[in-house]
Amino acid sequence: MLTVEKIGGTSMTALGDVIKNIILFERSGNQLYNRIFVVSAFSGVTNLLLENKKTKAPGVYHRLATYKDFHKPLKELIVKLKQLNKNYEGLGLNLAQADAFIEQRLKDAQTYLENIANILASGYVNKADVLLAAREILASIGESHSAFVFANILQNMGINATFVDLSGFHDHRSLTIDQRIRKDLQHIDFAGTITIVTGYAKGTEGIMREFDRGYSEVTFSKIAVEVKPQEAIIHKEYHLCTADPQLVGVENCFPVGNTNYDVADQLADVGMEAIHPKASKPLEINDIDLRIKNTFQPEHPGTLITREYICDKKRVEVITGTEQVMMIDIYDPSMVGNVGTDFHIMQLFYKYGVSYTFKATSANSISIVIWDKDFNKKLIQELEDDYEKVTVEKMAMVCLIGSNMDQPGLLAKSATALAQNGINIKSCGFALRKVNIQFLVAREDFAEAIKALNKAMI
Repeated sequence: MLTVEKIGGTSMTALGDVIKNIILFERSGNQLYNRIFVVSAFSGVTNLLLENKKTKAPGVYHRLATYKDFHKPLKELIVKLKQLNKNYEGLGLNLAQADAFIEQRLKDAQTYLENIANILASGYVNKADVLLAAREILASIGESHSAFVFANILQNMGINATFVDLSGFHDHRSLTIDQRIRKDLQHIDFAGTITIVTGYAKGTEGIMREFDRGYSEVTFSKIAVEVKPQEAIIHKEYHLCTADPQLVGVENCFPVGNTNYDVADQLADVGMEAIHPKASKPLEINDIDLRIKNTFQPEHPGTLITREYICDKKRVEVITGTEQVMMIDIYDPSMVGNVGTDFHIMQLFYKYGVSYTFKATSANSISIVIWDKDFNKKLIQELEDDYEKVTVEKMAMVCLIGSNMDQPGLLAKSATALAQNGINIKSCGFALRKVNIQFLVAREDFAEAIKALNKAMI
């Protein structure tokens, strides 16, 4: 039974638990093998290399992009990565080998970055393309480091582990990501080894250009499509639950046992990613089942995501949402009966690269919900030039999601639950298939809305 498994950064940092709960749990001898592990960088490392994903605090990349000296943060990075290595010495890591690996990798990276800095200073090149190359170089370091450390520990435990570095750091051939994966995996006997693969994969198309920080799940997906495993597995530090345990309480929610890829897409659309949508689609198309497991509860089977699953009972499977959205309402009395108004508005959204998660219309207005991060003043100015009134309001969105929840009274029951808790619905909607019913509420009502819906539905 060949599996391709992805281990996230938070789980990787707890490497002792990963070895106990994933590598060794209920396995011995040859049962250890026939598994490919795609690993993220240790928690926080990519933030130091690029920028903090949440706070946007600058990393090494920012120094280079703003023409500042990046040598000092690189040296500081070596110190921090060696400190990380020291944390795993008790697990069997050969500290000298691990330190030598990261020292050499950062020394080589420094040479590449110095060349990039000189090219940028010349003014003869497209800055954006060159900086994208710098992001690729820096991003690859985190996964190469964690994969080397992981494989080294397993080898020193007497387990046959194969380290596969897809970063192509010293391989200058022009290969696509798929070609590199095929080349680096084709001669491995998976039945006789645990294969540890970097979550970063170098390719001519540039994995960060296409997917930015979601690249490790894309690598995981591409490897699964290449080797056709019996199952793909993602190990996270939490279960995929019916609601956020931190909001509703652990006792008021439970892991989702089964669902389908459509539901996974709905979850990703509101920021609750079981898997990156661009990583899930190849798995779905190739009919590869995906399991989401909790690293720290290895005995639990987790959530199985398949193409064809439909819940045998009509019910809500997940209640989720986000506080990070805003609604743009475009009003003009000339809209009624006018063909093409919506098309023109969408053209403007396309022009500024703004995607939306929700849309509602009336005779004279169109309301569109976007992520806070995608707000663009120039888009709003153009809309204001063309239409009588444009209103922007910060919102929260709460959603009922499920593979089979088309039942009479569901909308009334959920609206009643919100009303009984004093929560006003600003807008709501769902598509014909009713896999996702969305409510727009005031941002300050978000937590209470999730609790109210969870109590009524789950």
